[in-house]
Amino acid sequence: MTAKPDWLRIPYQNNHNNAFVTELLKELGLNTVCVEANCPNCSECFSKKTATFLILGKNCTRNCSFCNITNDTPLPVDEDEPDRIAEAAVKLDLHYVVITSVTRDDLKDGGAGHFANVTRAIRRAAPETTIELLIPDLVDLKVVTNESPAVISHNIETVESLYTAVRPEANYDRSLDVLRNIKHLDPGIYTKSGIMLGLGETREEVLKTFDDLLDAGCDYLTIGQYLPPTKKHYRVREYIEPEVFGEYAKTAEKKGFRHVFSGPFVRSSYNAEKALSSHTYLK
Repeated sequence: MTAKPDWLRIPYQNNHNNAFVTELLKELGLNTVCVEANCPNCSECFSKKTATFLILGKNCTRNCSFCNITNDTPLPVDEDEPDRIAEAAVKLDLHYVVITSVTRDDLKDGGAGHFANVTRAIRRAAPETTIELLIPDLVDLKVVTNESPAVISHNIETVESLYTAVRPEANYDRSLDVLRNIKHLDPGIYTKSGIMLGLGETREEVLKTFDDLLDAGCDYLTIGQYLPPTKKHYRVREYIEPEVFGEYAKTAEKKGFRHVFSGPFVRSSYNAEKALSSHTYLK
């Protein structure tokens, strides 16, 4: 693979907010996907006093080849975590909060009840805060949809042909069903999904994935460049030119997505609040 191009070099952003967010997370014993997944936007988001909370521990029961989250034996569910996340949301003055989790196949409900508890805790502490839940392929979706978050997101991650190599313990159709069933249970909840590029997919496969997501009722779409966290992870096959991300965004919007956010550094929760008030954004 060729060297990383200039457009994939992001400057570190630092101000007093970075230290504030870092210390607050440490004080409250909270995890973020920003840190655990080694997100390239971490310093930018922390500098704006925002973060995506990672619940149900740091250990995932699955081992996707693209992901930096640790695959290990999960810890017991932390029953006090919802209140600490709500406290963090208040102290960070978050008007929009994104909650995600590791996959917990060891739990009967996959963690759905904990998502619900976190949602309720935030509502009690910060009733004006808009909530987005970025969930794994939960079976008991009704537990989550009953809480009526503004957005429920579930990432398709890649095209169907690459699932065996990239997401061996996941299933393409099951992920589409998650989005489809959310709409069936509560049509008023916006659904969202994200796809990474540069794993070896073809343009035709990407466009088919767009169509499959729309058929499943997906409202919002994020498109970003895959960047392997380490040399041990799935190897990047291609660095996609920024102009191509723009073309994909225009195509996806024309196909019918309510909001498309596309660019090399776009991740599923990056500037997530813009989806509720905007159309297409490019980074």
